[in-house]
Amino acid sequence: MDTLRAILLMVLSMALLAASDAFLKLASQVAPVGQVMLMLSTGATLLFVLLARLRGVSLTLADAFERRVMLRNLCEMIGALGMIVGLSKIPLSLMAAIMQTAPLVVTLGAALFLREPVGWRRWLAITLGLAGMLMVIRPGGSGFSGWEIFPVIGVSGLAARDLVTRVTPGRIHSIALSAYGFAAVFPVGAVVLLVTGAQITTQPVVFAHMAGAVVVTAAGYLAVTMAMRMAPVSSVAPFRYTRLVFTTGLGMLVFGERPDGWTLAGATLILGAGLYTFLRERRLARQESAVLRP
Repeated sequence: MDTLRAILLMVLSMALLAASDAFLKLASQVAPVGQVMLMLSTGATLLFVLLARLRGVSLTLADAFERRVMLRNLCEMIGALGMIVGLSKIPLSLMAAIMQTAPLVVTLGAALFLREPVGWRRWLAITLGLAGMLMVIRPGGSGFSGWEIFPVIGVSGLAARDLVTRVTPGRIHSIALSAYGFAAVFPVGAVVLLVTGAQITTQPVVFAHMAGAVVVTAAGYLAVTMAMRMAPVSSVAPFRYTRLVFTTGLGMLVFGERPDGWTLAGATLILGAGLYTFLRERRLARQESAVLRP
């Protein structure tokens, strides 16, 4: 019963995070990208500071300026910039497909930079997943605008953030890391505003959309945390890929998008490669555990 509840919570969290993407896209259609980044950074940072106070988690300048935490924050800044610019410029369905390559990019980065062993099957899955991403983007095609590069940069930044997270000091709580990361996005938003010369808008609809983004992001975060604690990771993690379905559905319902055959085929390839990589990693972990077991 706990496993079923955990799966339902994971699916709910992916729906909430998909809604966050939709809120951010709605806000970016009215407000400049820099303002969206500033508002997201402010709202999310305050939220995680509140969570830290409620949970008794320590937030210190010494931890915030720890070398590996600062590197993680740099990756967060790059990821946020790429993602928010991408959300503002390309269809949500394309964003959803590109974002699903993140686990594959993490596996690729772990093999290249952390020297984690990756067999030929997972290399093949990574190659197929990246090929699926190229099918979605179609560089050089008639529908290619150039803005598709930004979510690719965003995925790379977030994947690098996840890799750096693995080597951050264990004494620093995940809530604290989240607070530091969102706070680091603030100066990026300010620089984007200054460079573009865009005017900040005070339209109430922007504040409503950003409030919605912060609330559903917080709810999604809490749902993920509860799901991970309620059942084994191997049981619930594959349901992260339901975010692709929810995000694509919202793109069609809210923004009137109609993904073409290439996008759907590429997204299917990415989804299959990601699921295979996860299942392969779980199988290898079980085999290693069996060998180490007395």
